Order: sequence, then C-alpha cells, then structure tokens
Amino acid sequence: MIIPAIDMIDGQVVRLYQGDYAQKTTFDYSPLQQLKTYEQQGAKLLHLVDLSGAKDPEKRQSDLIAQLAGKLQTPLQVGGGIRSKQQVEELLQQGVHRVVIGSLAVKHPEVVKAWFTEFGAEHICLALDVNIDEQGQKIVAVSGWQSGGGKTLESLVAEFAPVGLQHALVTDISRDGTMTGANTRLYQELASLYPEICWQASGGIASLNDVAAVRDSGASGIIIGKALLTQQFTVEEAIQCWPNA
Repeated sequence: MIIPAIDMIDGQVVRLYQGDYAQKTTFDYSPLQQLKTYEQQGAKLLHLVDLSGAKDPEKRQSDLIAQLAGKLQTPLQVGGGIRSKQQVEELLQQGVHRVVIGSLAVKHPEVVKAWFTEFGAEHICLALDVNIDEQGQKIVAVSGWQSGGGKTLESLVAEFAPVGLQHALVTDISRDGTMTGANTRLYQELASLYPEICWQASGGIASLNDVAAVRDSGASGIIIGKALLTQQFTVEEAIQCWPNA
C-alpha cells in the first residue's frame, strides 16, 4: 500500500534530513490541500507527523490535526508527541484512524500495552525508528531521534506481541530524507521473521524503482514523503507500481 505522508512544524509542511531539526526544508504547501491532493490521487491511508509535538509535547498541533481529520475522507494515521491516554483518546474521537506511538513504547511499554487493550490493536501503530550498528543490531531511537533508546527492534516486537501488535512503522534513520533508496534488506528480514505484522517501510524513497523494491521486500506498505513533495513522481504513479489494497 502507498501511504503518502507530510510532516508539520508550526502548521507548515516540512522535511528533515535524518531527523535533524537543524536541517529542515520548508514547503510552501497547505497541509490540507496537500493531503487532499494525495486523497484525490487514490491514497487509501494518509500519514501525518507532528514534528513540533515530537520535539516538545507542549507544542502539539492538536487543533490543526483535528481540522485536517475532519475534512478528509481517507483514514489518517498520526504520530508525534503523543504521551498520554487522553491524547490518544482525543485523536481517535477527532476522527484520526490510527495513532502512532514511538518513544513512549520504548520508555514505558506497560503504559502503551494498556492502550492496545483499551483502544484495539488496529488503532495503534508502533514507530520503530532504528539506527543499525556495525554488528547489525537495530537500536530503536527515541525523542524525535535525539537520543538512543537502548532497546532492539526485536525486543520491542516481543514485548508487544502478547497484546496483538498489528501495525509497525520502521524507519532506517540513516536513509530518512536522503532519497538514497530504502533499506529493503531490513524489510525482507522483518517480513520473514514476523509475517503477522503489517510492516510500513519508511525512509529514502526517491523513485518508482525504490517503490517496486519495497513492494517486493514483503513490506505491507510504504510511507512516501519527500519524493512526493519534490514531485519525483505522483501518488497515482506509485499506486500503479504498487496497487493499494
């Protein structure tokens, strides 16, 4: 599945290079119009990251996200700065289909596991953003990639399997925003080890060849941000390459 994405800081559409807030590109696009364009081109799921909230939970763009969710027909998946049950509940009530949880799942897994039980596994997606070290260990980063979490991806999957983990978004940080191609080997490994999980690939997509490579890796979906914003190809072209389920 093709999953178009936008990242927002202070209401503006942006992209970061490898998660670095100091290396930010701002696009002169309306968040609503951009998401509606993706919707009109056939997207079946949209992805939004609140980078303001990811960096500082006090600056979550809650009102804007509620407006966007209310004006879109396509299911919206939202992440960034979500730290409490109240925030998850608020987003779901506002029409967000699925909430993406990152750092908190690493730091306080018991809290997040309770949300799986309460809200349902379909409505929670884990964001597992990894730095792969020289030994091949997939170390999950936290706090908007500003620090390491000290836990491996595999250990977190094992932690959340008992509560029915269904959706996980995995980003190879070294590829994000670089448009150097996805880490398809990573997604092949994950799809093989954990076929019961819908893996969303993210990071590095630059061309339709990259889309096809991720399609063939066994991943369930692909998050595409910068390549669409810079008009390397359209959502329609990506869907032709990988038809949406």
